[in-house]
Amino acid sequence: MRFGLLGPLRVGDGGEPGPAKHRALLAALLLSAGTAVPVERLITVLWGDRPPASAESVLRVYVSALRKLVGGITTVPGGYLLAVDRDEIDCHRFERLVGEARRIREAGGHAEAAARFREALALWRGEALTGVDSAELRRTHAVPLEESRLTALEERVDLDLRLGRGGEVVGELRALVNSHPLRERGWAHLMAALHQAGRRSEALAAYQEARRVLVDELGLEPGPELREAHDRVLAGEVVAPARISATPLDELPPDISDFTGRRDVLSWVTRWARDTATGNPDGRGVAGGLAPGSAGGTGGPASGFGGGGGGPALGSGDGAGGLASGAGVARAPVCLVVHGPAGCGKSAVAVRAANLLEPGDGRLYAVLGERAPGAVLEDLLRSLGRPDGAVPPALDERVRLYRRLTSARRLVVVLDDAAGETQVRPLLPTGPGSVTIVTSRSPLAGLEAARPYELGVLDPDEALEMLAGVAGRDRVAAEPEAAREIVRLCGGLPLALRIAGSRLARRSGWTVAHLAGRLGDERRRLDELSAGDLAVRGSLALGYRGLAEPERRMLRELGAFTAPDFAPWVLGEDLEPLAEAGLLQSRGLDEAGQERFGRHDLTRLYAAERLAEEGGPGPVLAARAAEILDRTRRARVTLLPAEPGSGRTLVRTGEQILETGRLRQEARWLSAERRFLVAAVGDFFRSGLYEAAWRLAFYLTPLFELAGHHDDWHATTATGLDAARAAGHRQGEALLLRGLADLHRAEGRNDAAAAALRAAQPLVEGLELARVTLRLGLVEPRRAEAERVLRRALHVFGQAGDQRGRADALRALGALLSGREPLEESLAVYRELGDPRGEAEALLDLARLHLGAGRGAEARACAERRIAINRRLGDRLPEASGLLVLARVARAEGLPDAAADAAGQALETFTVYGDRRGSGAALLVLAESYLDMEKIDEAVEALTRAMGEFDRLGDEHGRAAAERLASEARGRRGV
Repeated sequence: MRFGLLGPLRVGDGGEPGPAKHRALLAALLLSAGTAVPVERLITVLWGDRPPASAESVLRVYVSALRKLVGGITTVPGGYLLAVDRDEIDCHRFERLVGEARRIREAGGHAEAAARFREALALWRGEALTGVDSAELRRTHAVPLEESRLTALEERVDLDLRLGRGGEVVGELRALVNSHPLRERGWAHLMAALHQAGRRSEALAAYQEARRVLVDELGLEPGPELREAHDRVLAGEVVAPARISATPLDELPPDISDFTGRRDVLSWVTRWARDTATGNPDGRGVAGGLAPGSAGGTGGPASGFGGGGGGPALGSGDGAGGLASGAGVARAPVCLVVHGPAGCGKSAVAVRAANLLEPGDGRLYAVLGERAPGAVLEDLLRSLGRPDGAVPPALDERVRLYRRLTSARRLVVVLDDAAGETQVRPLLPTGPGSVTIVTSRSPLAGLEAARPYELGVLDPDEALEMLAGVAGRDRVAAEPEAAREIVRLCGGLPLALRIAGSRLARRSGWTVAHLAGRLGDERRRLDELSAGDLAVRGSLALGYRGLAEPERRMLRELGAFTAPDFAPWVLGEDLEPLAEAGLLQSRGLDEAGQERFGRHDLTRLYAAERLAEEGGPGPVLAARAAEILDRTRRARVTLLPAEPGSGRTLVRTGEQILETGRLRQEARWLSAERRFLVAAVGDFFRSGLYEAAWRLAFYLTPLFELAGHHDDWHATTATGLDAARAAGHRQGEALLLRGLADLHRAEGRNDAAAAALRAAQPLVEGLELARVTLRLGLVEPRRAEAERVLRRALHVFGQAGDQRGRADALRALGALLSGREPLEESLAVYRELGDPRGEAEALLDLARLHLGAGRGAEARACAERRIAINRRLGDRLPEASGLLVLARVARAEGLPDAAADAAGQALETFTVYGDRRGSGAALLVLAESYLDMEKIDEAVEALTRAMGEFDRLGDEHGRAAAERLASEARGRRGV
């Protein structure tokens, strides 16, 4: 598996791992591949100088997730090590190639050294560590890597100048000094290149520009290197080329190693090229066909445009068409048009044919697509050595300059994917003997003097050979009948065969017959014939038009959502076809085990535009709202017991025991979907789906409370309230105000919580009003007033016969008054209702009451009964609260070891589920237990972590309690 850091982070042939912290962690391990990275270093990489208290435990979770994507991550003492071949990582391969280039240069191999530098620089795909969110890695690695790149580029340019390639590097040097205007060496090289290309006045102008920049920006005159370059230009001294033959300009893309067949069209191209070179413009009297061994890439190139070569020319007496080696007068240039349907291999044929021809004065290549001819001409003129400032703005001026520059050169020009004749005409070179190969879906019949060739599909034998070359010859030979069936189903179309072969090559566990079976279903055949970027090679529009209608619809529907990533359940369909088309990128498995898909934001915008043509996002969101709400509601119900004060009676008997892992799975699902669901609240609201918006905001509150996502809680509650008010839904508004009160209470802002509850009171009546009143009693700071409010709620519930509401009010009164009788009465009511979760909450309050009264045995009994119910139901989070009380009981009994053990178990659960408030409380009890055992260092560490949790929650009371204990610990240390 290969990895990329010189640009956006890449893993193998896929994209980057999704979560930002995962990307930073993987980048840190890759940069130090083969070397142990200390935990402290990784924490600094991920969180800088302000890591969370639970950084180490979170780091372990991140490493575990990365191991599912990348093999070779091992745990070593004090850290982690990634055991992979460093040459599989582009930054390390870059360093190796640069080192080799320098050694070759020292040995006198200038041309080979320049090529090695060029190979190293080609590894760069953008700025190093793009998309890796770590200031530490940018400072320690990205900046030095960029400096290494610039140094290598300057060294390679220096070699190019020694090789007499000044004219070829001018454009590159212009770009370099524009992006790094204060690097004097770049300016010196630009002056030398211009001077070497015979553009002395431009070289002197470059010096003046460099001097102006240095004086304006730094207040400094040019240094010795730049002044010496200026003096050399003034004296007429040109950098002398090394004594080797310079390589002609060649911009063709790489030839395809597994190119198959196409002897007829290759013979046709080379025959026309030879006739052009030898003055036979009609192409008559030349036998067709290629020399044996030249088809499929095994033969050598044609010998030249009428010039001598190192071997026999194609068509030089053996009956094969090609470029003649004999003398002759070169005639007018020729234009050859290879046309045919999409996927028939036109581009591959054009590149192979151009590679069979000697380059003459060079080979140029341009992809046309929908581009205007002026834009293509700008690229071609730069390729011919014109700097940015020397390309005229008007199309007719560019055409004249292009024709003048090509008039004395014999070129091979490939114009790929042409849309029409008017696009091609300005791009035809004028030099005698030049050959232009145009590919298009149209024969371009209006293009004067053009020679067309219609390219069809491969014959069965050629198609089978191509499939074997891509998928593997042994696999095809082992299942010849299934392979021929694939060839038949693909209809001999090269693109379809390449995709089929690529899928087999990537899926080593598949048999050839398995793929043939999948292709046999006509309804899915086009879906099967999609592999990575082979399905999409151009713009988003071309990719969209190339999709089957079901995939187009999926892409449009995804445009209704603004979330950065999503799982397939959102549409209820397989998103893999869009990923294979390159319109989505797989982010790997999320913490819930779902594959997630992301997309570039421009893709989202394009999809939204297409959706707007069909009525906008509203209908899509309306159709998916029920599924989104139902999944979130079910996760909420599973994650938390019925809330105090809800008035709902939930009967969950022993026969309805939840599986132990279900709570964990639902918590992970909510966590994995958090960003999507938060964005969906806004999506629903903006589309006028107000009820869906406020309900989703309400369903999400337990996730935010448990994991401390207070920013998301605030944002969704605000949107939800707006939605409920817009819908005129008074109960929805009241529910969200009640949730807002919970948020304020979690932040220690009881006054704000009371204000939210008072705002909810006028919106409801009867039992709903009693439920709001009950919560108001929970935040009332005056004990007498709180008791009055709770007794009023209790009276309403009693009169209405709402036993659940009555039990909740009794429990709240008992907790407020430290009253055993109301708590035991609430416990009895919960049992009568068959509500084990309510029973568990009452037992917890009783345990706290007994503990405060010094009744240790009764406190332990209640806590243990509470924990037993939680474990039977699989309620891990409530179990952790019971363990915390049990830890306090153990401390009171003088059993600090048992207390630390229970608090540690509670802490582990709170950490797994992201409950920061619970984690902070558990860390306080753990620190107290350590102090009881005189384990001062362990206590200080626990308190430091607790302070971090309370700081993130904004809990001043918790922070103060931790500081008091820390002061006690320092006193025991004697500090």
